[in-house]
Amino acid sequence: MPAVVHLAQVTQAQINAEEVKSLVSDSTTGAIVLFSGDVRDHDHGRSVHSLTYEGHPTAQAVLESVVNDFAASTDVTSIAAVHRVGEIPIGEAALVVAVGSSHRGDAFMAAALLVDRIKEKLPVWKHQFFSDGTDEWVNCA
Repeated sequence: MPAVVHLAQVTQAQINAEEVKSLVSDSTTGAIVLFSGDVRDHDHGRSVHSLTYEGHPTAQAVLESVVNDFAASTDVTSIAAVHRVGEIPIGEAALVVAVGSSHRGDAFMAAALLVDRIKEKLPVWKHQFFSDGTDEWVNCA
């Protein structure tokens, strides 16, 4: 039976990781893995001042497709995923994924695979601004 997708959302709003986690918790859940990809103040030895994620207009539809396809091919019970776009302050979440499963091994594996799949497929690009006044785009292949 495919996992239930409780949320697959691209948003400009601040993400509450605990709310995302609560979506995958029910009486069938023996393990929940919560991933929060937070904005850090450094990258490759350089001090990051701020960053912005730019999303293609299809980002919402792509995220829904990625999460639903993943849900159909996994043994976990439930999934929720949110990616933020726009300017994101240091320390706040850019990507939150929660996976509920009967067993911890399945939840850990599924969460890692889903995060990788989202980062690979989602048309969202990071624009970093460094403290030295320079900037760079990331994942703009």
